[in-house]
Amino acid sequence: MKVVWSPENASKAYIDTVKSCELYQESGVAELISAMAAGWNSKLIVETWSNGNFIPRSIGLAIAARHTSGRHVCIVPDERSRSDYTQAMSSSNTGLSSPEILVGEPEEVMSELECVDFLVVDNRRRDFARFLRLARLSSRGAVLVCKNACAKTASSACKWRGILDAGKYRVIRTAFLPVGPGLDIAHVAASGGLESGETTNKRRWIRHVDQVSGEEHVIRTT
Repeated sequence: MKVVWSPENASKAYIDTVKSCELYQESGVAELISAMAAGWNSKLIVETWSNGNFIPRSIGLAIAARHTSGRHVCIVPDERSRSDYTQAMSSSNTGLSSPEILVGEPEEVMSELECVDFLVVDNRRRDFARFLRLARLSSRGAVLVCKNACAKTASSACKWRGILDAGKYRVIRTAFLPVGPGLDIAHVAASGGLESGETTNKRRWIRHVDQVSGEEHVIRTT
């Protein structure tokens, strides 16, 4: 199955996230990943969270899941993080339903998730690569996002290929976006030839304006 970009979903998720997160005055990361997750019509959105992480990104992903009628799962390392996350989401006053919460190590929780098509991990966590390596991605393709990635440590296409199982997945395109602390992004497909009618030169553009700095970012996608 081919991934189809939905500008309408992306726009709606972006605007709703701006409205929901305006009090947090963050750097625009929440709005961007929300638009990406909704635009790709993601049906299983997975993120990792631990104490000290910002909550607006979770709000953005919850909004994206609402627009795609998808499933939103948050993975936390321990029960304390579960409690803190639940409290933070409840106090956000957005009216959103709390996502499913899984507690445990990557080997434990990732085995419970199948057909992941949008995955957000924290580059500051030592186990972030394990989440990526163990993820069972959708056959229609997936978008992988490493947040808190600085330009010097951002993963190149070769590094992404080193993390993922080359027998199962192939990296189509990678990009580093200097939004907030940095986003390292990879578009991945199931290994094998291109599907009938699919070409590698079809690209779309996403325009994103940082709500704090006013900087404009134009993202080219496949």
